[in-house]
Amino acid sequence: MTSLFGGSALVNWPELASMVARLTLDLCCSMVVIGAIYARRHASREFVFTYYLFNLITCVLCLLLRRVPTELGFALALFGVFGILRYRTEQIRIRELTYLFIVIGIGLLNGVADSNVSLAELLLVNGVIIAMTAWQEVRPAHDRQKATSMLYDQLPLLLPTNRSALLTDLSAKTGFRVLWVEVVRIDLLRDCAEITVFHHDES
Repeated sequence: MTSLFGGSALVNWPELASMVARLTLDLCCSMVVIGAIYARRHASREFVFTYYLFNLITCVLCLLLRRVPTELGFALALFGVFGILRYRTEQIRIRELTYLFIVIGIGLLNGVADSNVSLAELLLVNGVIIAMTAWQEVRPAHDRQKATSMLYDQLPLLLPTNRSALLTDLSAKTGFRVLWVEVVRIDLLRDCAEITVFHHDES
């Protein structure tokens, strides 16, 4: 019966212990990133479920596919991970997408690392990822920038010579400390433009 699943023993204790240890490390790291950093810093927590499941499935795929031939294992793992990203249907903000890549990266890191990677190295890399994520979230607001898309009806102010007037007008209307503006599209029929305003993150 057990040979039908590729092994002669019901339980391979060394491999099972290794998998449990790696899953524990992966889940601990993902819980810090998702629960302690993302969920506490962002009011919207609709992606928490997605992040946990993406991380867990990625790690498990890599752990199990390590035992098949290297080329096939990595091909299937990468196809599965990035195929899911390619066919997602809902557009999400760049910050949420970045967190998605972070949790997938942590899952890949902890699942793919073999005996050539020491525990100290694995902990160091996970720690650097977590520390950099936390630092970017907790650093002072005046050092952070945010992009906001909007429609703007004062086309004359979009001229390069009116840059100062444009920034002043946008700051007065939005309350943001506007740094610069990028023109995405100009609609002459409606006499307005679609712009992206880069400003300090006031949150």
